[in-house]
Amino acid sequence: VQLQASGGGQVQAGGSLKLACTASSNAFGAYALAWYRQTPGSQRELVAMISNVGTTIYTDSVKGRFTISRENVEKRVYLQMDSLKPEDTAVYYCNLGVYASGDYYPNEHSWGQGTLVTVSS
Repeated sequence: VQLQASGGGQVQAGGSLKLACTASSNAFGAYALAWYRQTPGSQRELVAMISNVGTTIYTDSVKGRFTISRENVEKRVYLQMDSLKPEDTAVYYCNLGVYASGDYYPNEHSWGQGTLVTVSS
């Protein structure tokens, strides 16, 4: 599965960005989708997830500020990021995987190339 992420950029604290990710999977609608982020020297962190039936989860630091959504016909997943903070600066990756028993299981072979988000203070 190929994933293409876009929408990153540089923004001032308090601003907004909307990331988009397009997947090539023919079974897109059957999978959960997630956004991760990573900073240099750190592990990749799950930011938000949306299941195939619309269940969403967010890491605590972005709750109330970020919104994940999906468009199955277009095979796209979005991440609306509002009230951005400098600590949101990272490379953001999308992933297509499985949501089961309250956990998200990423497909390690379906990472997009990442898009850089830089938030200045």
